[in-house]
Amino acid sequence: MKKIMDFMTNSFAPKVNKVVKNPWISAIQDAIMAALPLVFVGSLVTVVSLLKNLFLSMPDFSMISNFSFGMFGLIVSFMIPYYLMEKKGHSGQKLIAGATSIVLFMMLLFPTLSEKGEITFILSRFGATGMFLAMITGLFVSLVMHLAAKKSFFDEDTPIPDFVVGWFNSLLPITFILFVGWLITIQFRIDFFDIVILIFSPLANIVQSYPGFVLSVFIPVFLYTFGISGWVMMPVIYPVYMAGLAANAEAVANGGHAVNIATQETCYAFSSMGGIGATLSLSVMMVLLSKSAQLKAIGKAVLIPSIFNINEPLVFGAPIAFNPYLMIPMWINALVVPSIAYATMYWGFVNIPTQSFLLWYMPYPFTSYLATQDIRAVVVCVLIFVITWLVFLPFFKAYDQSLLKQEKEVQKEVII
Repeated sequence: MKKIMDFMTNSFAPKVNKVVKNPWISAIQDAIMAALPLVFVGSLVTVVSLLKNLFLSMPDFSMISNFSFGMFGLIVSFMIPYYLMEKKGHSGQKLIAGATSIVLFMMLLFPTLSEKGEITFILSRFGATGMFLAMITGLFVSLVMHLAAKKSFFDEDTPIPDFVVGWFNSLLPITFILFVGWLITIQFRIDFFDIVILIFSPLANIVQSYPGFVLSVFIPVFLYTFGISGWVMMPVIYPVYMAGLAANAEAVANGGHAVNIATQETCYAFSSMGGIGATLSLSVMMVLLSKSAQLKAIGKAVLIPSIFNINEPLVFGAPIAFNPYLMIPMWINALVVPSIAYATMYWGFVNIPTQSFLLWYMPYPFTSYLATQDIRAVVVCVLIFVITWLVFLPFFKAYDQSLLKQEKEVQKEVII
């Protein structure tokens, strides 16, 4: 175990953190994070829509979700070049780069053009299903604009105003970018959206499988126990999760059945109880069962944040990170909990999520019900709490005893 800890601490973690700080990767992460409030709005609409079951006269608020969560891909296509140009030192061109990316994104959505000049888009392509296209579009525009920004038609000491210089320097790259979009969509009549979906379908199929879903939950938890943010997996996993939810919603709207279990809503329903790694039971355990003064004090401090699914104080305060006593049970739970979640949904014991719900700070078991809109999820939530408690218990007791022994030795030294 010591060799593993040394390798993760001195070799693996620094390399992963270096990747995370890469501007091309971090721009995608920042873009998704910046657009998340739109998803939260969609989640609020989901909660409000539940009231319509009680008050039939309530208006239909679904259009708010269509133009918030349903525009996620469009917004991400803007934000990626915006952040990347900023990180590359071209802040003066970040807005035009983002705007160009939106235009290219809309061209590649393969709209229908009528003889009367009317244009028709498929609404669902603007949202989560268009995430991969948004990422490709944003990165392509960023690359072209970044390369072009290194060249200029004017000398550094030119008397021409900066904004005019910026206009001229942007003309060629923007023209090239839109020409590429025109060739693909108009000239060659290629539905690039379908091609992107086809290319990424193997990844989606892997994540939507049982082992793929379990790994998509386990890997962020594993990294988290070594102090690496689980968000490092966002560019890979999050688009698949969101596309899966969008496909579920579309299937149900057309009279079909939801089949994609791997969604962020599934994780929030069960796997994030107390925060990433399902640590709520450990927080409660520390308050109720700790014999060492250190764990008792930490338990009291982290319990309230844990109830609202914020476990950074617990992970780095107990600590769980770099602590084999608590890392191992957290890894076990990161395998067991998504397995239970997948099994209960696969066998029809709990509804598969079909609507956006990312209000991760809602206490359990309310989150379990709201994410699935199935009261049976509350029963599963209680079951998971019990199982994670049992997994943490023997490791917790061993850690608690080691701290208690240390505290007694310190007391003896003080007395002497």
